[in-house]
Amino acid sequence: MKREVLNLENKKAGDIDLDDGIFGLEPRKDILHRCVVYQLAKRQQGTHKTKERNEITGTSKKFGRQKGSGGARHGNRKAPLFRGGGKAHGPRPRSHAISLPKKVRQLALKHALSSKAASDSLIIIDEAKLADAKTKSLIDAFSKLDISNALIVDASVDENFGLATRNLKGVDMLPVIGANVYDILRKDKLILTKAAVEGLEARLK
Repeated sequence: MKREVLNLENKKAGDIDLDDGIFGLEPRKDILHRCVVYQLAKRQQGTHKTKERNEITGTSKKFGRQKGSGGARHGNRKAPLFRGGGKAHGPRPRSHAISLPKKVRQLALKHALSSKAASDSLIIIDEAKLADAKTKSLIDAFSKLDISNALIVDASVDENFGLATRNLKGVDMLPVIGANVYDILRKDKLILTKAAVEGLEARLK
């Protein structure tokens, strides 16, 4: 498919041919959902921990008689039903990551790119570079392009452009190697440079 290329002044700077096998697929929600679940599960820390009965500091002596107390036949105070006792079946440090084949992850990225292209939420710009790291100049450029919530992907992040985007709420920037399904889907618009398109096509072919 052919899409027009814009510059930061919102003026046409040429055309580009997008690979239909990457940007022209019919988006499948099931594949996108699987990849998002995979990404969110992988980033979970899994450091939650509670002390169990054998980790509580205290004596293991039986605190009352077996018979004659008129109450239950308890052992020591570290039992889970007592205040200060151990937690029964509490959480332990573990990895929440699940497996997902590499081919499915690549296919999900293609469908994420295709979903943005199909919904007219994909903008191609010639380059993402600034002469100086001033957020104000970037705000002016984005107002012309009608951008308030977007992910910008370039072959490599320009230092001045990257510094300028840090102060903009709702705008993130990633290199091609870091482009992923979750970050693409959670933003209203996807902005790719010409170099990013070439990099993504090389990565996904």
